[in-house]
Amino acid sequence: MNLKLSDFSANQRYHLMTQTIIPRPIAWALTDSSNGSFNLAPFSYFTAVSSAPPILMLSVGKKPNGDSKDTLVNIINNKKMVIHIASEQDAELVTQTAQTLDHGESELTNANIATTEFADFALPRLAQCNIAYGCELYEIKELGDVPQSLIFVEVKQVYINDEVADIDEKQRVNVHAERIKPLARLGGGEYAAIKEPFSIVRPR
Repeated sequence: MNLKLSDFSANQRYHLMTQTIIPRPIAWALTDSSNGSFNLAPFSYFTAVSSAPPILMLSVGKKPNGDSKDTLVNIINNKKMVIHIASEQDAELVTQTAQTLDHGESELTNANIATTEFADFALPRLAQCNIAYGCELYEIKELGDVPQSLIFVEVKQVYINDEVADIDEKQRVNVHAERIKPLARLGGGEYAAIKEPFSIVRPR
């Protein structure tokens, strides 16, 4: 089939894009709600966009009632965020933290998710995640009629569990995907896991 997106509604386009852009990494983003609690939400419109400076981007829509999502409100107010890479065993919790709650109500409390100190960073990280990025707000851009907010954050530090990575003779960090078992997003309510990573030597 050959589809013209001009014939589709915004909702149909979203469904089509999430069904075809697969797999997508998930940003499990923790922000400070400024009331003594933390917000935690997953976003699969997420990617790395630059390494100098090290920039990550996540795209955030609106709540069903049209209000700004807590992640956007919190990053505007507090300028900091911790993005985690979830593992396949986190799939139920990731889905649970996608629930729309009142601002200030914590997904961590509702789902009984533990945090731990993120050394030298202002926010904690999730204790169960092997990778966490301590980020500061770089820029926010809005596009579309709704609009959609593109949040660009600069990575200031990274936590990597020693059990999933090592350092080679060139002082490069090598992360073993099969140990992390990263969770990926597909369409609808579907997720995917990486079962057998493989390597191919690139031509020079």
